[in-house]
Amino acid sequence: MSMSKPINPKRSRWLRFALRRRRFAGDRGGAAAVEFSMVAPIFLLMMFSTFEVGWFFFANSVVDASVAEAARLVKTGQIQQLAGTEQQKFDVIYDTICDVLNTFGACNTRLTVEVQTYATFGDLAADVTPPTCADAPPSDVSAIPFAPGGELQIVRVRVCFIYDTVNPAIGINVSEPGTSKRRLVSSMIFRNEPYEKNSP
Repeated sequence: MSMSKPINPKRSRWLRFALRRRRFAGDRGGAAAVEFSMVAPIFLLMMFSTFEVGWFFFANSVVDASVAEAARLVKTGQIQQLAGTEQQKFDVIYDTICDVLNTFGACNTRLTVEVQTYATFGDLAADVTPPTCADAPPSDVSAIPFAPGGELQIVRVRVCFIYDTVNPAIGINVSEPGTSKRRLVSSMIFRNEPYEKNSP
C-alpha cells in the first residue's frame, strides 16, 4: 500500500506552468533573428551611406582629373595648333573629357565644357557667372564660350557634369533637394605657355 500523498491538481498545474516558463526563459533559439532584425537597419544605413559618399568623392576626383587633362591640351597649345575648325577643336576637348567621365553616364545629356579667355586676372575675378550645366535651356548651353586663347593669355577651363546619386533614399543623401542628381563643377585657371616659340 502506497504511503504517498495524492498530488493536488491545482499544484500540479502550477508546477507544469513553472517548468514551461523556465524552459521558455532559457530558450535562445530565436535570439539571433531578433537581434539581427534590430541591428540590420542601422548596419544597412551605415553601409549604403559609406558607399554613397565614397562613390560621390570618387566621381568628384574623376571630374577634376578630366579638367586637368583638357587644360593641359589648351595650356600647351595643342588645341590652338590643331588643324580644323573651332567646332572640331572643341570636339577634341569635349571628347577628351567625355572619355574619362562616360563611366558615370552619357555625356550628351550630362556634360558641358566652357573655355574662356581673360585679359587680366582682375577680369577673371570680376566674372562671377555661374556655370551652365546640361540641364539649362538649350539657348544657354549653345552660348557656352570656347576661347582657348593665344600665348600667355589667362584661360579658365570649367566643366559641369550632372551626376546621378546611387541611393538617394537610403543613408546619406548627397543629391540636390528634390532630385536624385548632383551638379559636379570643376575649374582650372592658368596662363598659356609660349607654345609657338617651343614649336620645332
